[in-house]
Amino acid sequence: MLIRELSENESLTLLTGLRLGRLACAKGAQPYITPFYFVPSSNYLYSFGTVGQRIEWMRENPLVCVEADRIVSPQEWMSVIILGHFEEMPDTEEWRQQRAMTHELLQGRPMWWEPGYAKTIVHGTERPMDPIYFRIQIAEITGRRGIPDSAEVT
Repeated sequence: MLIRELSENESLTLLTGLRLGRLACAKGAQPYITPFYFVPSSNYLYSFGTVGQRIEWMRENPLVCVEADRIVSPQEWMSVIILGHFEEMPDTEEWRQQRAMTHELLQGRPMWWEPGYAKTIVHGTERPMDPIYFRIQIAEITGRRGIPDSAEVT
């Protein structure tokens, strides 16, 4: 297998075909990672969730990392890593258009509301189902591609 670097353009192109990634945040020295659905547009990843550890930690420390990939086999895959900045879009007049655009973008994807809007019980208490729209501003994106030895390198 050969692993080659993707250009920024190739990484962004890969990202447009993906919808599920892993979103990592940190509180102090403790990292935390969860799956999330997203829609890329311009220099952002748009998503939503409900209040929980991930949202609380990102509110406290907005620096995040996202990983998303397309895996065909152990020798044939592509992945991207994004370093970015969390930005919440509160339910205010100032953010109304951005929230509506985010909702419209997300609706173009099947099952876009899962797992962010699934009934969740933590420590015997049901988590509130108030939607929180947010976006991740892409500060840096890198990508890699695994190619089987028998494949022609382009």
